Amino acid sequence: MFLRTQTNGDRTYLLLAENYRVDHKVRQRVVCRLGRLDELIASGQLDSLLRSLGRFSEKYTVLGAHANGESITTRTRRIGPPLIFQRLWQECGIGPALSGLLRRRRFEFSVERAVFITVLHRLLAPGSDRAAEKWKQDYAIADADELELHHFYRAMAWLGTPLPQAEQGAATPFVARTIKDLVEEDLFARRRDLFSSLEVVFFDTTSIYFEGEGGQTIGQYGHSKDHRPDRLQMVVGVVLDGEGNPLSSEMWPGNAADVKSLVPIVERLKTRFAVGEVCIVADRGMISAETVEQIAKRNWKYILGVRMRSSKEARDEVIGRAGRYSEVYAESTDVKDPAPLKVKQVRVEDRRYVVCVNEAEARKDRLERENLVASLQDALEGGDKSLVGNKGYRRFLRTSGERFSIDEEKIREEARYDGKWVLTTNTQMAAREVALKYKQLWMVEDIFRSMKSLLETRPIYHKRDETIRGHVFCTFLALVLRKELQDRLEQRGWTLEWADLIHDLDRLQEVELQLDGKAYVLRTEVKGSTAKTFQACGVAIPPTLRPGSLPPDQA
Repeated sequence: MFLRTQTNGDRTYLLLAENYRVDHKVRQRVVCRLGRLDELIASGQLDSLLRSLGRFSEKYTVLGAHANGESITTRTRRIGPPLIFQRLWQECGIGPALSGLLRRRRFEFSVERAVFITVLHRLLAPGSDRAAEKWKQDYAIADADELELHHFYRAMAWLGTPLPQAEQGAATPFVARTIKDLVEEDLFARRRDLFSSLEVVFFDTTSIYFEGEGGQTIGQYGHSKDHRPDRLQMVVGVVLDGEGNPLSSEMWPGNAADVKSLVPIVERLKTRFAVGEVCIVADRGMISAETVEQIAKRNWKYILGVRMRSSKEARDEVIGRAGRYSEVYAESTDVKDPAPLKVKQVRVEDRRYVVCVNEAEARKDRLERENLVASLQDALEGGDKSLVGNKGYRRFLRTSGERFSIDEEKIREEARYDGKWVLTTNTQMAAREVALKYKQLWMVEDIFRSMKSLLETRPIYHKRDETIRGHVFCTFLALVLRKELQDRLEQRGWTLEWADLIHDLDRLQEVELQLDGKAYVLRTEVKGSTAKTFQACGVAIPPTLRPGSLPPDQA
């Protein structure tokens, strides 16, 4: 049954009607005429009728009382993120992996819950473990209320605890094997049936500086990618498979050079995950002549970026070598299409290079240089002193006594690199495949940008290496969950901005309230992309209203 109106002339009547079916067709019939709508409203009879009906519908009684301020709200908590990421936590195998490792341990608190809360905090409001302990109070997370700050510290220390000496076979020269390595290996084993081997792996590193003491050994001074040479730091690496799934996280002291880390990490990877033949894809910062030599000795396949300006062979023999480019992707006006790409193969003795060029980037590089040179010319007319502190200007300047002038030779030299990058490889892949595999490495760099923004690990206040390793490893687990959620959305053809997705999930709340001696839980409205996110993860949206429980002293 339902209410509807009927208008005759200038009068509107309120009717109680119902649907019925005749010959497979839906018809309507009037059950009762309640009267003129304006008179029912003016006399208050309509309100009385609705209140009377509400006695037989607890849901609408509670909703109406809450809207009129007649209920008592006892607590409001956010429920969207815990529901979604708890499901992914279990289905990715993180929860079961931790529970399996903890089975023989006797902690007086739930380590698995402490790690989950820390990871969820990374995804939603990155910060310290101190902040996570307070932040959790606003979220409906199972078994979270019993956890205190020292529990989070102990959970982080457990993740970073070194394994017994008998289990150190796959350790690197930089750091011992720890509990977190067992978690990574368990996660890999759980999804191993999805692929038979790791044919391609991507590896990149970043540095993270400390607000505190930086542990006993892991915090060291080194080349800071954060431009904070005054702070102790650590180096963090992430390994991804060919599909972009995070495989492992690597951590070592801040004074360890990237170029010395690649070979030990790959050897460790092959041991930990029983990898046979593997192709390493790494960027220019990971490469040195010694690294390439060690890789070649081990007969590993590789696709490596080359520093065009500092490599004499690339600068003098590869970049300028004549030859036709093959088009991989043409230029397009559709922003969804891949960036334009052309490739050319060059051999120098037994070494194979692939020169890649993006014509759109080449035009952009040329325009930026022309604008810089024009600005430089204007600055020269204003006097030399204004040029000394400008790094961009210095690239194209030469000195003549005490005077500066524009170096045309440097400008012509720089133009050779417009829109280009050079790769070296010992694979038999076609040049276009080499270029496309390397472009996938940029996915890793995107993840690092995510680590330093949405998944910001700082500040790190911990004083012990174990807790630092556990703290950073939670960022890796957050990446695992984020990748899984994005994959599920993409499988349904949905592309959602991460910040918008998190914002919409965070708006879904539940309100605990009391009315007439009974407790209820009221869910707020589902907004934005939340419904799609729940659907992609196979999670049911909670009902608008459900029974709650009174506090023990009121029950």
